[in-house]
Amino acid sequence: MRVILFLIVIALLSWPHFPLVWLYWHFLPPSSWAFFLGAAITTAGLLFAVWARVHLGRNWSRSVTIRHDDQLIVTGPYAVARHPIYTVILAGFLGMTVAVTPARGFLAFALVFLALWLKHRMEERWMRNPFGDSYASYSKRVAAWFPSSSEPALPKRGKG
Repeated sequence: MRVILFLIVIALLSWPHFPLVWLYWHFLPPSSWAFFLGAAITTAGLLFAVWARVHLGRNWSRSVTIRHDDQLIVTGPYAVARHPIYTVILAGFLGMTVAVTPARGFLAFALVFLALWLKHRMEERWMRNPFGDSYASYSKRVAAWFPSSSEPALPKRGKG
């Protein structure tokens, strides 16, 4: 399913003309500021991806696999997002969408989000098995994709 979604995204972004006129509507007027904003979002995402990939080290693999000597990484970029590489893939597509502005970019972004969400669900199940309570605790503390603060929430004040 993920492969099919990514193939649709590739076709959407590379095919010169689709017969659906709404795919070419611009949500922002094409301009240099939109292009540079999109490029900045993409660049920030790429830098975050490099940090995440380097920080993960030998624990990284292209497919979801848990080896017997893998460790649960909860530091560096993994202290602010459980799946920072997914976050940066989405940032890259968001940056591209802002930079080029047609609606087909938003559709591509939505399809990539769906593909990553499907893979994320599978990875979450896989991670809970070998890492058990450690992963459950980590999941409560750190957002899945989008950076979050690892600071505990402030206690709520009671009445009076």
